[in-house]
Amino acid sequence: MLLENVNSPSDIKRMSVQELKRLADEIRQFLIETISVTGGHFGPNLGVVELTIALHHVFDSPKDKLIWDVGHQAYVHKILTGRKELFPTLRKYKGLSGFPKRKESEHDMFDVGHAATSISAAAGYAMARDLKGEQYHVVAVIGDGAMTGGMAFEAMNHIGHMGTDVIVVLNDNEMSIAPNVGAMSNYLAKLRNHSHYKSVKSEVANLLHKVPSIGDRVAKALERVKDSVKYLMVPGMLFEEIGFTYLGPIDGHNIPLLLEMLEQAKQVKGPVLLHVITKKGKGYAVAEEAPDKFHGVNPFNIETGQAPKVVAKAPQYSNVFGDTLRTLAKEDERIVAITAAMPSGTGLSKFAVEFPDRFFDVGIAEQHAATFAAGLACAGMRPVFAVYSTFLQRAYDQVIHDICIQNLPVVFAIDRAGLVGADGETHQGVFDISFLRAVPNMTIMMPKDENELRHMIYTALQQPGPVAVRYPRGEGRGVSMDEAFRTIPIGKAEILREGNDPVAILALGPGMIELSERAIDLLAAEGIRPMLVNMRFVKPLDSELLLEIAARGYRIVTVEEAVVSGGMGGAILEFYAQNGIHGIDLCPIGLPDRFIEHGSVNQLLESVGVTAERIVEEVKMITPRKRQRA
Repeated sequence: MLLENVNSPSDIKRMSVQELKRLADEIRQFLIETISVTGGHFGPNLGVVELTIALHHVFDSPKDKLIWDVGHQAYVHKILTGRKELFPTLRKYKGLSGFPKRKESEHDMFDVGHAATSISAAAGYAMARDLKGEQYHVVAVIGDGAMTGGMAFEAMNHIGHMGTDVIVVLNDNEMSIAPNVGAMSNYLAKLRNHSHYKSVKSEVANLLHKVPSIGDRVAKALERVKDSVKYLMVPGMLFEEIGFTYLGPIDGHNIPLLLEMLEQAKQVKGPVLLHVITKKGKGYAVAEEAPDKFHGVNPFNIETGQAPKVVAKAPQYSNVFGDTLRTLAKEDERIVAITAAMPSGTGLSKFAVEFPDRFFDVGIAEQHAATFAAGLACAGMRPVFAVYSTFLQRAYDQVIHDICIQNLPVVFAIDRAGLVGADGETHQGVFDISFLRAVPNMTIMMPKDENELRHMIYTALQQPGPVAVRYPRGEGRGVSMDEAFRTIPIGKAEILREGNDPVAILALGPGMIELSERAIDLLAAEGIRPMLVNMRFVKPLDSELLLEIAARGYRIVTVEEAVVSGGMGGAILEFYAQNGIHGIDLCPIGLPDRFIEHGSVNQLLESVGVTAERIVEEVKMITPRKRQRA
């Protein structure tokens, strides 16, 4: 086994081409066996085995900087850089991250998780190299899906202007998580079908160099001819026009060709784009046939490709949202749905089939999605932008500038709000309350269960301004579902338990309601019965209820699965201060002022002290009669 002896990139530099091919087969088998047990990003990594081997064979990491975009395709890189023994801990608490992490290895040059960042980071590395007079290569590896993100083109435009040495490897497998959309996807498809581009380009250039100088007018005419021939016969002109030498497309599973072209790219001065065609799920037939389903996987049976059947106790929140929107769209032709390359993940796949003319997948372009929604709203439509909490961060300026300033009726269906688990810091949806509640005209709500989510989506679509409805990943609570929709009064909380003691637990979201109910059951054994409130709204708050709680002299515990800084607890304290009510005894329970790593949601909540036991402890601390008995 060659793989057993590979612990750093230097171990593969002495290998022959035949040995590299054998190594590719071994790595692919290792990935299949490992990820079938741990789960993780499967298809993308099977597709980049040969490309990653070739990159580490040609370049000298960590001296040369290999920068991976998103990180969905970085497992092979981790295997080759001394981390294969850690793969049983992949995406587990305190285990190997599913993404490149600088603190994890000297070979990881940039922390990633969101798409379209690698070329910008490469530009920074390259300019720092030039300013310091150092000598090393900078390589950004980016997928064709990430190339739908505008940031990638902003970076390429800048690099083309600087003219510095940067190699961009475009790993083109025709997909991101879902099939790619848009003009860039169509352009790359045309390039895939081109061949012999390199000889044509060089022959045209050589021919024109041999033409003697015979006057400016003729010279200019010849330049026009040169450009015309290039546009007719040379692929990649979009990249050439912004200053990149375009190489490719080439077979990303042909190791000798990859080695040759990467060596050639090293010799070219200035920016280079190497277009590599790979197959997502390469080497595992089931994944090759269903690349969208095998992008990211739970543990599965290698023989069948099937994951163990889990009997769902309740529908997924994403599906409840999607089904609700479809029902409402049948009655209101103004309703349109928008996603940024996540139709399946956000529960919109069925909507896309039923209302193809009212469904828009804009690619990995959250900024555009938000302003696109604003334009639709200005023209009288009712746009719903379904987006993961972590990805909405990318459109913050558009939320403020293009939607909220104009007070437009755009609904943000914020999926994965709260901790999401195995994807770690870059994907935890814990900041949206803090960055949205500061924005005027925004309404923010969160349901206690899947039934209330339906009513909140219905309510949001009745409002004249922007509304954010946030909900968690995973299954609902298994409650019965109302047939008819009802409007929830904006800014009104719901008292779930009255209680007998002057303490109120103000909880937000299904997970925190469940923890609070568990805490109340534990407290009942000690004779303590606090009030429990389903807050529902972070903005506006239920001012009437909060004033009544203060008038009764209640102590308060707030519980939220979001950062405490700028969160619901802080909003309530601000409310009391603004209303001249001082001396409120309030304990905010939420996430601390640090980034939360990967692991299961329960492990992570336990690690930061967001537990039923913590609620019990805080309630006992502030319950007056318990203080007297102590």
